[in-house]
Amino acid sequence: MVKEHGREPGVPYTAFAQLLESGAISADHKARFLAIMTREGAEEEVLSRPDGQAPARWFKEVYPELDIDQATRLGQDFAEHVQLTSFGPLSLPLISAGSVAEVVELFAYLPLITTAVATRVRPQQDGLVVGLVGNTGDSELDCLVVTYCGYALARLIHVLVGDTSDMTLHCGWPSPASKDGDLPGLGPRLMFGAPATYLHVPAKTLDDVCRFSDPTAYRLAIADLEKALDQRTKTPSLSEQVRMSLDDGPGSKRIATVATELSVSVSTLKRRLHDEGTTFRELLHTSMLERAKLQLLDPSISINQVAADLGYSDATNFSHAFKRWTGQSPRQFRPRLDG
Repeated sequence: MVKEHGREPGVPYTAFAQLLESGAISADHKARFLAIMTREGAEEEVLSRPDGQAPARWFKEVYPELDIDQATRLGQDFAEHVQLTSFGPLSLPLISAGSVAEVVELFAYLPLITTAVATRVRPQQDGLVVGLVGNTGDSELDCLVVTYCGYALARLIHVLVGDTSDMTLHCGWPSPASKDGDLPGLGPRLMFGAPATYLHVPAKTLDDVCRFSDPTAYRLAIADLEKALDQRTKTPSLSEQVRMSLDDGPGSKRIATVATELSVSVSTLKRRLHDEGTTFRELLHTSMLERAKLQLLDPSISINQVAADLGYSDATNFSHAFKRWTGQSPRQFRPRLDG
């Protein structure tokens, strides 16, 4: 009997199973993973489940001394072994995609295969920015999963199209002391010390044609993904429902407004969010900060526009709030995007 992990942050079982068989994990570390799987009732034969996830906490248990440097290196090393069949229901549309733009569009369906990473895609004048946010609750594990996610995407695009060296993965932490940031042949270029973690895909790359393009297969696969995502969103947790409400549309929302949308009282909303380990204030803060950072990454959007979109009466109030969140003003945040 497989132990049910619910929506605990994890990585796709199929990707995890392939990782165990790759050369990226030593025999000792593989033995530790297998021991954990046995302990928790997750035997190897169930790793092919398309909707299953291997809990991210397993990596912290196998690598107890995990720090940011090691997490970065592991994320890169693991991504080097990613395959086109690593991501369950996303694999078919990935293989049959007609262009890099269609590959990037698949990020919308990432919740179907992992709860460890959240993404936000925003068009810019010079391409796309894919914001990457770890949801594991652990900074080192977040570093590992977002590095893997960014590099894995570049690896897959490399297989489908070719050279991806014009893509750049910006990491919101310092450069590892003991290893060069780039992996030969994979791309993207890796830059550290960024104000946020994101993958930049240039406009010219988005138009690159994939070598296994199959428009019919892609459309059918996307239709299946839409149904699966619709089914999943029919039974989200309350915190997920609140977050979707906060992310939907411009401006911020008050707790009373969201409670009315969800047909519960404010006190019930507060109590149930507490039971899920969060608060409305925390969810609002996270939503506002992620939206602000992603928009500030686009130099074509003025600070006044960002402030207005987030519901602030003027840029000054927004700047005060952003500095309270991050320790720096929006203007201080932006120059660090250069170089």
